[in-house]
Amino acid sequence: MHHFVFGNDGPKKVYAAMKTVWVRFGLAAALVSAGSVGQSWAAENATTANPSAEAGGTVTLDPLTVEGRGGSANAAASTEATRSYTSPVASVGSKGPVSLRDIPQSVTVVTRQRIEDQNMTRLEDALRRATGTTILTNDHGRSSIFSRGYELDAYMVDGLPSPLSSVYGTQPDLAPFDRIEVLRGPAGLFSGTGEPGGTVNLARKRALGTFSASGSGTAGSWNSYRAEADVTGPLVESGKARARAVGVFTDRDTFIDTTHNAGKVGYGTVELDLTEQTTLSFVVSREVKDITPFNGLPSYADGRLLDVSRSTFIGADWNRFDNSSNEAMIDLEHRFDDGGEARAAVRFVDRDVDFKYAYAGSFVNPVTNTVTMTALARQYEEESLAADVHVSRPFDLFGQTHNVTVGADYRRYDQELGQGTATVPGTVNVFNPTSNLAEPTIRNTLRTRNVPEQYAGYAQLRVKPITPVTAILGGRLSYYNLETTNLITNAVSEVEVDGEFTPQLGLIYDLTKNFSAYASFTEIFQPQTTLASNGKPLDPRKGEQFEIGLKGEFLDGDLTSSIGFFRTKDTNRPVANPATPGFSTAAGEVESKGIELEVGGSPLPGWNIFSSYSYLLSEYLVGTPAQVGQVFNTWTPKHTFNLWTTYDFGEGPLDGFSVGAGAKAVSSYYAQSGATRWTQDAYALFDAQIGYDLTKNVSATLSVNNILDKEYYSRTAGSTLFNYYGEPRSYWLKVAAKL
Repeated sequence: MHHFVFGNDGPKKVYAAMKTVWVRFGLAAALVSAGSVGQSWAAENATTANPSAEAGGTVTLDPLTVEGRGGSANAAASTEATRSYTSPVASVGSKGPVSLRDIPQSVTVVTRQRIEDQNMTRLEDALRRATGTTILTNDHGRSSIFSRGYELDAYMVDGLPSPLSSVYGTQPDLAPFDRIEVLRGPAGLFSGTGEPGGTVNLARKRALGTFSASGSGTAGSWNSYRAEADVTGPLVESGKARARAVGVFTDRDTFIDTTHNAGKVGYGTVELDLTEQTTLSFVVSREVKDITPFNGLPSYADGRLLDVSRSTFIGADWNRFDNSSNEAMIDLEHRFDDGGEARAAVRFVDRDVDFKYAYAGSFVNPVTNTVTMTALARQYEEESLAADVHVSRPFDLFGQTHNVTVGADYRRYDQELGQGTATVPGTVNVFNPTSNLAEPTIRNTLRTRNVPEQYAGYAQLRVKPITPVTAILGGRLSYYNLETTNLITNAVSEVEVDGEFTPQLGLIYDLTKNFSAYASFTEIFQPQTTLASNGKPLDPRKGEQFEIGLKGEFLDGDLTSSIGFFRTKDTNRPVANPATPGFSTAAGEVESKGIELEVGGSPLPGWNIFSSYSYLLSEYLVGTPAQVGQVFNTWTPKHTFNLWTTYDFGEGPLDGFSVGAGAKAVSSYYAQSGATRWTQDAYALFDAQIGYDLTKNVSATLSVNNILDKEYYSRTAGSTLFNYYGEPRSYWLKVAAKL
């Protein structure tokens, strides 16, 4: 593979690549060092988290108190010590933590408390219970994640992206992260390219200035075991140097025969307060996955899904999937006395994937109940590099306080793929399957290398023309290049986008101290490789969205709510050109529209709740004659309802006890090919939980998922594969301790 740097030594590759970009972005260090050293950030510095209007018309920013964490504003936005199901701030819609009411788009924050209470271990677990998102089931950690009808193709860690791919299992374990922030709708200002459904930011756990240690062990159905350990504390007495380490071990079977899913995670970070206002962070992590994969059940060609045991495995006992991911990050942040900040950060990820598995290669023969088998083998290597430097400063004008953010970012992915397929001899009876299949030798018939690269400058201005109104004006100028090489023929193709401008417009009106109304227009673009009749790639797809809504914040931020109405258009989609067979035109158009409601937080002491409802309609407006007027995303339910709540009884006769309950209900969904549909009817699932504090520092929790043991297909896809039963009733016992 062609690497960013030479050599096969992983740590050296990480160091050299990051050093190169760090030097290129040295301007950030100069900007940081230009800041004067003032009073303590913890005591004096301001944040945009909870702006409040003074009687004289000037907006004063509430102080952000940091206790035992170091000075980082992102660290101060941590949710792990709040025990809450909501967060009043998020950084996914900005370059630093701002109030949810100051983001003119729908945002969901999955807090650390929800992650722990609901035993979420992978990104798909969290987004399965988030607002407006849909999971297309695969092996745990390899499922596809959709938002507002579009598959997410990247995720960010503290604002720095890397690719998200279901087939290559790039979903991260959640143990190293404090919270998950989901912004729905186009996010082109800070991401440039991507799908219009939204973006996800994972905020990592930060090193603390006081010692803390925690650990947990979970055992559950189907021989499932998981152990986590988390230790943090100061390296020097002052706490100006501190560290944190997280370790995870997972080993689990599933309800499907033969399948297995194991993994290990190591995460470490060191933070240094260079001054009272400047923090330098170093992060390293490694994650490995060892999976016996399953590609789902086949079905009949007429749309009938199989009525077989949910444990049925159609595959081979030699199925395997191995994934390793090494990651490093450097983050330099400076806080100015006026509440502004400057930041320069670099993230490097090195991934290797190797898999080989058999799956059904045909629909089920209705006479013999058999399918033929196909085998697929891939070797995939990926290096991703992302860097960002920006400055954000408030300024006073006409009696109001405004804010400006200016920055630049760079990202480059280097992806190399080798692939081959083979026919597996014989057939398999779906009602009496065998996994003892002959393993074919597979040679790569496809070898490609893709190198997408993007750099851009961006700016965002937040202006308050009058006290209750905030206007947001943003723009990004992007330069993109994709070079694709056929490593067998050495043929090279290129896609280039120069000077693509992406706007952002937003308006927020504070109706009362608890409610804000907002409206926004956002865009994103997605380069295409499909060719036009002139032999050149089609113009990039364009995603644009109008959204209006209301956001509420109550009980000093302990309870938040939102309702949003949106309409998204995805234009320049490729449509076959009948005048020039084999070529396309950028004429297709899809519209998605809907409504999303969400309530989360703590209405009363000891009571946490998260509830959401989403409604989505998607339709082809322009396309082939067979497409126009048809549903665009058939596998996303029109209606989705989520609820999870817990109650801690506190003092009294039930002191130490807590209970929890949850529900998820969806309307029908289907896959379609021509006039044939594979349909799953509407269903509802119910969960329950009981917990008890064994001691002051040790607790035990028993969870039961799908308590009614509902049988359903969590994903339908067609006649050959990717039809998955939902998980049956399961039991999970978790014992956690904290010092």
